[in-house]
Amino acid sequence: MSRLPSHAVQGELKPLANIRNIIAVGSGKGGVGKSTTTVNLALALAAEGLKVGVLDADIYGPSIPTMLGLSGRPDSPDNKSIEPMRTHGIEAMSIGLLVGDDTPMIWRGPMATQALSQLLNDTRWGDLDVLVVDLPPGTGDIQLTMAQKIPVAGAVIVTTPQEVATMDARKALKMFEKVGIPVLGLVENMASHVCGNCGHVEHVFGAGGAQWMSREYGVPVLGGLPLQRDIREQGDAGVPIVVAQPASAASHAYRETARALLARLGEQPKVRTGIMASLLK
Repeated sequence: MSRLPSHAVQGELKPLANIRNIIAVGSGKGGVGKSTTTVNLALALAAEGLKVGVLDADIYGPSIPTMLGLSGRPDSPDNKSIEPMRTHGIEAMSIGLLVGDDTPMIWRGPMATQALSQLLNDTRWGDLDVLVVDLPPGTGDIQLTMAQKIPVAGAVIVTTPQEVATMDARKALKMFEKVGIPVLGLVENMASHVCGNCGHVEHVFGAGGAQWMSREYGVPVLGGLPLQRDIREQGDAGVPIVVAQPASAASHAYRETARALLARLGEQPKVRTGIMASLLK
């Protein structure tokens, strides 16, 4: 696949020189599988031929290192910047790589937001088409920092079909709208479960929640992801299912969702550079 162009970001911000597009993945509440979705979507984007990175912005509960099988501390060649960790063909950075596994981040909001900014700006990212940012759940300080200081091309909201999840997902959607970040779409996680013995399809968390949100707010559903034991087991093992079982139905669902995300991103205004930008001022 050819390199992805930079797309417009919010307000007066401009895309970073070496990161063409930052995609924020958020949710209204915890427990909907946002981090698992982030990791597998990032790997699915890489499988499409893109240069991809993952930034773990969940300062208080970083889980990306576990899901990507990362350990040890990143290198710092100049004692100022840090090298991203590389695994499964993507780059990654997380506060979880800089502190102990059992170290609680007892920080107030300003310290957490400063840490996020440093993780983004002090990491020696390669030339990336997409940096996927795993946000903490909710609509707090980290999300506000993203909106004010970090150039974001678009957001993805992860929910489950359950009413209590879609209630909070709506708040996340409205938050992104208020700060000028386009919501590219919804991802309905745990949409269905297929019995491993008989093949019966069951909607454990209900059905239709994301579709209702799509109709209500005019935001498309990018994909529906299954509730499947292998997805959890592979995440715990540090080899996400898109890598571990690329031919599986679950991996196919992530790949289709990633393609829908790219299609939606492609509909957004692109950043004009060089002579064309000067002529159109």
